[in-house]
Amino acid sequence: MIRKKILSPGRIRSIDKSFCFIPHRFLTGGFLQSLTRHELALYVFLVLASDKHGLSFYSDRSICCILGLVEEDYLFARSSLIHKDLITYDGTLFQVLSLPANAHKTLGRAAR
Repeated sequence: MIRKKILSPGRIRSIDKSFCFIPHRFLTGGFLQSLTRHELALYVFLVLASDKHGLSFYSDRSICCILGLVEEDYLFARSSLIHKDLITYDGTLFQVLSLPANAHKTLGRAAR
């Protein structure tokens, strides 16, 4: 067993006034592995951008610019995250959802 020790005591993370989170089950439950790199970039962005209810309202254009995605890849990643039940979108607002019971097992389109 590896004994953990603080490697950089001056840089220990803390929770500030504003923060976001990704449940540990995102890794242990296979969600991370089920996403393409574009889906993962969009998911992490939406988690970072969302409020305490998981809501955010960045425009498609802004998201593409920030993530360096072309529109086609962005739209595919957004549709895939909706299909995998990780986010919902009403045309204006995004909501990052609580994790579903299981990760979506089918492989998405290979990221370019």
